[in-house]
Amino acid sequence: MPTTEDENIPIETRSETHADRVAFLVDGEAYYGAVREVAKQARCSLLILGWDVDSRMRLRRDEVDDGYPAELGEFLNALAERSPHLHIHILVWDFAMIYALEREWMPIYRLGWNTHHRLHFYMDDRHPIGASHHQKVVVADDKVALVSGFDLSKWRWDSSEHRADDPRRIDPAGRPYPPFHDIGMMVSGKVARALGDLVRQRWRRATDHSLHPPVAEEETDPWPASISPDLRDTPLSIALTLPRHGAQTPRREIESLYLRGIDVARRFIYIENQYLTCGGIAEALMKRLKEGQGPEVVIVLPLRTGGWLEQHTMDVLRDRLLLRLEDADKYARLRVVYPRLPHTQSQFVQIHSKLMVVDDHWLTIGSANLSNRSMGLDSECNLAIEQARDVAVQKAVASLRNRLLAEHMEVSEEKVAETLEETGSLCETVDHLSQGERRLERLKPQTTPEVDALVPEAGLVDPERPIAADRMVDLFVPGEEAKPASGRLIAAGGMLLLMVGLAAAWRWTPLGEWLTLNQIQAFVGEFSGLPGTPLLVIALFVVAGLVSVPLTLLVVVSVVTFGPMLGGLYAHVGATLSALAAYAIGSGMGRSTVRRLAGSGINRLSRRMGKRGIATVIFLRIVPVAPFTIINLVAGASHISLRDFVIGTLFGLLPGIIALAAFTDGIQRTLRRPADENLIWLAVVVAAILIGGWLIRRFLVNRPARGGGS
Repeated sequence: MPTTEDENIPIETRSETHADRVAFLVDGEAYYGAVREVAKQARCSLLILGWDVDSRMRLRRDEVDDGYPAELGEFLNALAERSPHLHIHILVWDFAMIYALEREWMPIYRLGWNTHHRLHFYMDDRHPIGASHHQKVVVADDKVALVSGFDLSKWRWDSSEHRADDPRRIDPAGRPYPPFHDIGMMVSGKVARALGDLVRQRWRRATDHSLHPPVAEEETDPWPASISPDLRDTPLSIALTLPRHGAQTPRREIESLYLRGIDVARRFIYIENQYLTCGGIAEALMKRLKEGQGPEVVIVLPLRTGGWLEQHTMDVLRDRLLLRLEDADKYARLRVVYPRLPHTQSQFVQIHSKLMVVDDHWLTIGSANLSNRSMGLDSECNLAIEQARDVAVQKAVASLRNRLLAEHMEVSEEKVAETLEETGSLCETVDHLSQGERRLERLKPQTTPEVDALVPEAGLVDPERPIAADRMVDLFVPGEEAKPASGRLIAAGGMLLLMVGLAAAWRWTPLGEWLTLNQIQAFVGEFSGLPGTPLLVIALFVVAGLVSVPLTLLVVVSVVTFGPMLGGLYAHVGATLSALAAYAIGSGMGRSTVRRLAGSGINRLSRRMGKRGIATVIFLRIVPVAPFTIINLVAGASHISLRDFVIGTLFGLLPGIIALAAFTDGIQRTLRRPADENLIWLAVVVAAILIGGWLIRRFLVNRPARGGGS
């Protein structure tokens, strides 16, 4: 059995099962409508796995009244009240704080504490550091299941028309969001029972409590009468990605699934995905493109991914791979495209689907992106049809591919099939039919050299396996040379490892609980009346910064204790001096020492950073790609001069400290006296922060931010 190179993870084991019925659900209108109808038919058990959930989202956006509430939370609560034996279990990822502004506030209250006692909600944090639970599965009574890229959350619903002005495509706050495209599969039979087992295993690992399989009446059937199956009596595979964590057996079946599909392709490979950053998948595609008689490859991606941060991390990695794919395309068999909407060049369909179709006999749909983390770090679930020999299955697979192409180019499915039959080429079919206002437009790399130079390699931004604590330092110093380490090299590596370890400890271990706002404020307040208070506070910043105490926490404490003006000044001076101290330590290690630790990739990046030193430091202060202290250490041993570092730090820290000081002061004023003028002041501060952030980002990257799904 093949295994991954250094982790002994089996990658060729997939669960073979069978589906009585299969339906392909394209876009949110079809998928969420199916979820609602299936849930209404459940009698004993409704299981939901997700990356995100929002109790306020509406599964249906039409005017039809089916007797149940529109919003998800109220709908599920009503199901539990009306079905006396129904238990609903919802398990979602206990998300990282970077997503806090995109998520519903207090979901555990809205879906756990404030709902029916047979509606059980839990947030799953049983995963490695930096990983996420990304499986999207719904199972009713172990009889019908849905697997997809959809979450039951905001910013996901859309119709297949993807109208730019569709009034139904709004979030719970009533705000419109961009057109959104995703795909799911609904299945029944043995595969549904197997997916129910998958959810119960996850629930047991997350909660330490076991769920029993449902015992439903034989005659009940949750399959919606309104949805006709695309296939019947079909062999299927369930493919998973599970990282090594505790006693959990790691699995990389989805990676194997994709590689196998690419390998067996003879005529066409059709891909839709949110990301394209997985080096292993790209290498397999490049190998096939270099073959004289290899398959054609059509890849549909979004023009840009969701948010500003993704666009300047994942999109940069994607652009690097696109350049390599273009170089490998010696026979013009590659088309990388995005769906462009009519009457606008700025709006496009946000592709979120995770699909690959090979020829007319191979298909996978599920939650896994074509990213490194989806192949080995995050939990994922895909369904697959492999090597279908049944003519009916082949027709259904080809029909789905043609249907998707027809949607993107606003033509009929029959027109796509007819053109493909005439040309014999998937690439020529896309070229020929992409003549209208709504079409598939060529996607070219968009990253500027300046931004590309600032983004680390994929191992840091998009890791493919869990990172043990004793290996975290390798992300920053992945020792390249095999020469025996000198004492100085060991000491430097140990110091850097200590800094990284402390930064991780404050964030991911109970040590972080010792550092609360009240505790630090009380400690600082003891010295506030002393003559040397300013020097003591600044010294505290320097020391705390060197041991990787979160800078934001220190700034808030300073502002709360000393006020926005004086506290902000102390914070700016203290943070700058702390940065200089770490810079000096990095410089004192010796540039050759750190470069030997960092490797040639960091050396090249360091030289490019040195050419734009001030801009680089400002960028890293606003969008840090590593902890504050680590950036300072590496900068000290890099090509960035002391002058550029000081100027960049002074100006780069200023916007964040001013914004945080003003926001903290506004919150304090409002809490002390919630008068109109204080509320207005807080609103002005928030607006100024948002506008200022947008202007700074636009200036730094020479391109505006754009929101979207993740």
